[in-house]
Formats: sequence, structure tokens, C-alpha cells
Amino acid sequence: MIEAKGLARSFGDKVALAGLDLRVGAGEILGFLGPNGAGKTTTVKMLTAMLPPTAGSARVAGFDVEKQPLEVKRRIGFVPESGAVYENLTGREYLELVASLHHLDMAEARPRMHEMLELFGILRDADLRMTQFSKGMKQKVLLAAAMLHNPAVLFLDEPLNGIDANAALIFKELLRRLADQGKAIFFSSHILEVVERVCTRIVIINQGRVVIEGTPQEIATDTRTSDLESAFNKLTGGRDAGEASADFLRAVGGR
Repeated sequence: MIEAKGLARSFGDKVALAGLDLRVGAGEILGFLGPNGAGKTTTVKMLTAMLPPTAGSARVAGFDVEKQPLEVKRRIGFVPESGAVYENLTGREYLELVASLHHLDMAEARPRMHEMLELFGILRDADLRMTQFSKGMKQKVLLAAAMLHNPAVLFLDEPLNGIDANAALIFKELLRRLADQGKAIFFSSHILEVVERVCTRIVIINQGRVVIEGTPQEIATDTRTSDLESAFNKLTGGRDAGEASADFLRAVGGR
């Protein structure tokens, strides 16, 4: 469902991604992790046909992201990291706009909109302008919009930003059920405990390159750590949390 071969992107002299090879099958939830600046969002933008690669190639749902970008976009759902929406629209109007862009029959789309607004707990506010929405409410609209047209592939870039605990729980269960239906899900997030619980396989990148790939258990075993968070910290050169917090407290305490 997602295949990248030697996918690379540079911005001038800066290499954002260096030769990514990746495959994601139907029914798989791939966790795509890395520290800030590692190349995660650049990868997502190329795979969603928003940014052309400097080198390499990628296919999503069987279509080339450079040569057939519209065919790719017809078959994917995307929640961007920015969380941007047209705030002068109501939540319902925004979903109607997305349905129109995908050429959905409104008689069939409106009941689905209703179900999704109810699922995420924003049905009663659906006819308010989104200028009145909190960050989490806007994020719920984006999540609904990404799934409205029943896409074959979902790209989620920090999808739980601002989402309350109840909605996050529903969303995680929904991801599992979508995967059970054969959809491929590309999940990029900094919330490692969620990734560890939800994703079937994980890829960690650092400085534009893949440093490890496998199940959470395989990664912990290969890095001789107890969990994904410890493995991530070890692989990406992060400081030990206990040591860093102790140094900070000594500094602010004058000792």
C-alpha cells in the first residue's frame, strides 16, 4: 500500500531525507518516529504527493506520487501536523467541503458526517464557526475529514495534538478496526507510549536516515532496553532523563 525506494529530499545543501526504503502493507499500522528535524514531516509530504522528492520514488495505493499525484490523493486520508482548517466555516461545512472535493454523493456522505461528529463528541457544536473551536475540537474535525471518504491509506502526522483522553481512546480503537479492514496506516508521532501500544511495526529515523525497524519488542531487544521510549532515547542520542532533570534541578537550585 505504501512503497518507497531510495526516497530522498534536499533543501539546498541541507539533506532532509537520505534514501528511505519503506514498505507498508494492507492492515498494517506503521509507527514512524524520529526527533525534531529528523525528516518525518518531509517524508509524509512526499508520500502524500505534496512535495516532490529530490531522488528516489514512491508509490501509494499502487500509484506513483510524482506521476499520478491526484490518483494518490483520491485514495488517502491525511491529518497534517499543522492542524490547519478553514476557520470561517462551521465544522459541518468543512466536512461538506471535503466531501465535495472527493466527489462524494451528499445523500450518502451526510449520515457519515453525522456519525463521525457524534463519535468524536462535537455533534452539538457542528454548526458553530470553527473560530470558536478549541485546538482539540479542530483536530477532531480534521480526523473526521481524513476518514470521510473511506480512504485505503491514512497518513497521520501528530494526529492526537490537543485531543482529550476520551477522544484519543476512541481514535486508537478506531485505528485498530480500520487496520482490521485492510487499510494501511502511517502514524507519525512523538507520543511514544501510544505508538508502542497501537502500531504493529515501527521505523525510527534520525538525521534523515533509518536507524532501526521492527516491532516494539524487537527494537527493545535489539537495543537492550526495556521499552520503546528508552530505545528511542538511545538510538537518537538523547540524554538520560534522570540525569538531565537532576542537572537542571542542581542548576536552578544553585548546587
